[in-house]
Amino acid sequence: MIPTQSLETSQSSVLSYDPKDWQQGYRSQPNEYDYWIEDIDGEIPMALEGTLFKNGPGLLEIGGQPIHHPFDGDGMVSAIQFTQGRAHYRNRYVRTQGYLAEQQAGKILHRGVFGTQKPGGLLANMFDLKLKNIANTQVIYWGGKLLALWEAAEPHRLDPVTLETMGIDYLEGILQPGDAFAAHPRIDPASALDGGQPCLVNFSIKPGLSTTINLYELATDGRLLRKRAYTVPGFAFIHDFVITPRYCIFFQNPVSYNPFPFLLGWAGAGECVQFQSGQPTQVIMIPRDPQDKAIKTFEVEAGFVFHHANAFEQQEDELIVDSICYKTLPGVDPQADFRDTNFADLDPGQLWRFTFNLETGTAQSQQIEPRCLEFPAIHPAHMGRSYRYLYLGAAHDLQGNAPLQGVLKLDLEAGDRQIWSAAPRGFTGEPIFVPHPQGTQEDQGWVLILVYDASHHRSDLVILDAQNFTAPMARLHLKHHIPYGLHGTFAAV
Repeated sequence: MIPTQSLETSQSSVLSYDPKDWQQGYRSQPNEYDYWIEDIDGEIPMALEGTLFKNGPGLLEIGGQPIHHPFDGDGMVSAIQFTQGRAHYRNRYVRTQGYLAEQQAGKILHRGVFGTQKPGGLLANMFDLKLKNIANTQVIYWGGKLLALWEAAEPHRLDPVTLETMGIDYLEGILQPGDAFAAHPRIDPASALDGGQPCLVNFSIKPGLSTTINLYELATDGRLLRKRAYTVPGFAFIHDFVITPRYCIFFQNPVSYNPFPFLLGWAGAGECVQFQSGQPTQVIMIPRDPQDKAIKTFEVEAGFVFHHANAFEQQEDELIVDSICYKTLPGVDPQADFRDTNFADLDPGQLWRFTFNLETGTAQSQQIEPRCLEFPAIHPAHMGRSYRYLYLGAAHDLQGNAPLQGVLKLDLEAGDRQIWSAAPRGFTGEPIFVPHPQGTQEDQGWVLILVYDASHHRSDLVILDAQNFTAPMARLHLKHHIPYGLHGTFAAV
């Protein structure tokens, strides 16, 4: 059952936030910390054991020169470890080669994908195509390794306790120097190709006049189980994907790419991507079994998709994909300051469901949720399977585009919604669902969400009972702020 819509908050002309409050969350955090969190409202659940790892751009300026876009910022990994009802915080920057060189030089030495330029104007940037591996998008624990990921380059390995950078990791020879390993791996909780054992599925993109998608599947000990490559026509800008037991599914967004402004030093590579309004999205379904060569393609009117929630095979000939879709994607303005974003001028991300008939090759789409949403999360045991509950970063108001200020729980069967909001002065990001270790129900566990509190210029970690959003179980006040991040994971370490 697709949920019917109900109003939890009224829509008014009064903003739920002050733009200046939101802007403060994009101040750099140059410091590294190591302390037990003592300032807590409520109680940490005793059964919550493990570590929340979060990654994101921590430096928004270098040597007094601002980063043009937060996606160009150096990766800063935070770890909040829970043990016996207590919590410990630690953060460290990923010591990439570029980070170390720029910190020593005290200035920007590398161009950024999203428009950050080296000092010196066109002559300093022209034909410089070397990008800095910023390791700022995701952090995962797999095969006994903690890996900081950035989709355009190799992963960096970190010590899971100290967060010390141990260097680039080529995954026991699976990757070669220069290879990429995307920042959105999916974990199949019970791979049918591996006797029901979990496996990690990830990809990399080699764009050009045609685009090669490389697929990797890794065992729990890090061994390579399967690898294959598939080439699609045209330039592909693919950030995320989803899996089912049989398929890896990619949405090839309708964009064009003109490399000349990048080559000539006028713009970053990301600023050369242009959304093609009115063009269909190509959906590519690649079989995970290397013996199955029957790749399927569909066309849908999806707009632009950064993130998917989940996918599952409802029956032998039907496959469902739930995604956050934007009607349009504005280009990155080389002259604009990202802190001056006018949210009202932009289309919100909204939750849509796509239903594909694998026999007839037809597709249908339906909007599930009109609220502005991003960063969907589910129970990890339901990855690639049918599921009922979905958790998303959400705007406070039901309609319009705005910063994320809350967490929405969506019951896809009953149509119920629960929202917890940190408005007016709190701002959220990606929720992380952590199952209760003795849980027997899909929504039995906790939702962890970092909140930037503009009233104190600090970040809080909020722990919500995933079954009841009435009030937080605990709110852990950090001693400082964490700049708005991207993705994270929870691991039993």
